[in-house]
Amino acid sequence: MTEMALDKLKTIDDADVVGKRVLVRADLNVPMQAGVISDATRIERFLPTVRELTKRGARVVIMTHFGRPGGQVDPSLSLAPVAEKVAELLPGTKVSFAPDCIGEKAEAVVASLSNGDVAVLENLRFHKGETDNDPAFIAELVALGDLYVSDAFSTSHRAHASTEGIARHLPSFAGPLMMLEVNALKTALEAPKRPVAAVVGGAKVSTKIQLLTNLVNKVDMVIVGGGMANTFLFAQGVQVGKSLCEPDYIDTVEEILGRAAESGCKIVLPTDVVVSAEFAEGAPSDVVDVHSVPEDKMILDAGPQSVAGLVEKLSSCKTLVWNGPLGAFEISPFGEGTFALARAAAQATIEGQLTTIAGGGDTVAALNSANVTDDFTYVSTAGGAFLEWLEGRALPGVVALTRD
Repeated sequence: MTEMALDKLKTIDDADVVGKRVLVRADLNVPMQAGVISDATRIERFLPTVRELTKRGARVVIMTHFGRPGGQVDPSLSLAPVAEKVAELLPGTKVSFAPDCIGEKAEAVVASLSNGDVAVLENLRFHKGETDNDPAFIAELVALGDLYVSDAFSTSHRAHASTEGIARHLPSFAGPLMMLEVNALKTALEAPKRPVAAVVGGAKVSTKIQLLTNLVNKVDMVIVGGGMANTFLFAQGVQVGKSLCEPDYIDTVEEILGRAAESGCKIVLPTDVVVSAEFAEGAPSDVVDVHSVPEDKMILDAGPQSVAGLVEKLSSCKTLVWNGPLGAFEISPFGEGTFALARAAAQATIEGQLTTIAGGGDTVAALNSANVTDDFTYVSTAGGAFLEWLEGRALPGVVALTRD
């Protein structure tokens, strides 16, 4: 990951913000129904950044996107409710809403700010120039600020105007939430305590080729779960019945296994599995050896013997990276393997034996279902950005912050 030059990241601790207009890119793409925010967690997590800046005398200008308006103004995707929530959660702070993110309306609101005040700009994606990273749009955003802070790691895999373009024109800094993500991933992959294990689950090998290819060169052990494990087993001559499997990717699996062998990374597959004739809540199921999967049944979870073996392997590890479940955890009883391993990893974390970094939508949902999210060292909600980092890609929004 040398291309991201992470040692060059400057934080807001390094910034002189008194009296400065500080453009802060946040990810406040919160769930909303009929104009009412149903979960304000993202806003609540972001506000300590705002409080820190206002306390130091900055004039804070918040930029974010909401939904996918496709470059058109869509009143149902206005950020006015977000601005109201920010004001509600910042009592005693003047919070203004600009009905556009560029132009005269935005300029007037920003010009009215005093030290310690906050403005929320309207949805960036009402303008096509945002996702196009258009120079003219960038210039209009730049005109609103003196400094730039990115606190939206979850959008940093996109080279958009507000995530990458602005940083080419203003002194740029990483916000606290950005640094939490960066430091967690550095801990997991750049300078981890070894041995390092990775859990990589999910339905298809085809969606995680780059991830697996990168990880086998970074970690000591890759635990393959979910439907992906079926393709690995099939590539080794195991009959997987009616299970989800990608026979066309056998060559890919063999290539990954070859790379793992070259780098000394152990690939761990299930030895027993939970099978069922149907993928349905409460469907009858059996535990069988992987070499005894009935032709008319499908593998839907790792078996208890496999999980016990994984827990034993984790006991000798110092770092765990987790992306993807071991089975179809959304439907009972096919989440037991994932939940049991998650609980074991959480316990090892609590005891100070293991550093645990997890991310990805299904992974977060599975850890929530197992009630262990708060016990992991760090759980990322960044989705695509988290995955692309694990794949070894340079993230434009991070690279932009490291420029001299």
